Amino acid sequence: MILRVGQGFDAHRFAASGSGRELWLAGLYWPVPENAAPAEAARYEGIEGDSDGDVAAHALIDALLAAAGLGDIGSLFGVGSRAHGAGMHGSDMLRETVAHLADSGYRPVSASVAVVGNRPKIGTRRAEAEAALSAAVGCPVSVTATTTDHMGFTGRGEGIAAIASALVERR
Repeated sequence: MILRVGQGFDAHRFAASGSGRELWLAGLYWPVPENAAPAEAARYEGIEGDSDGDVAAHALIDALLAAAGLGDIGSLFGVGSRAHGAGMHGSDMLRETVAHLADSGYRPVSASVAVVGNRPKIGTRRAEAEAALSAAVGCPVSVTATTTDHMGFTGRGEGIAAIASALVERR
């Protein structure tokens, strides 16, 4: 048995206010709360990207691929609005990544992802996010969150980032 570790990172800006783009993060849809004031509703704008913009899923994909030495998210799904990954949900991309790993003789053993940003508040749905990502990857995935104390693009609320690590086993 050979164990390998990989790391991944992803960052995207939030979509423009009023874009109608859904917010997907850590394999979950984050709907605008009912009766939310306009300022509160703006906090649930989606994330820009060719796919659903789920930075947690994308960072996990890069970590899994790096651990197996199989490239990165762009090499597997392509880049741009006509790429294979365009319009896909992060969870579907994760499942396809795990199948690609299996075809190459690897399987995920464990993974962790840290979301960096001011919104949405991960803690309220952490267990749900861990369950969604673990189901997509097929191994335990832990989810943490942090802010940058108002520094940089995440601190100014312009976007969100994630960093992930993954352990895979070669069969």
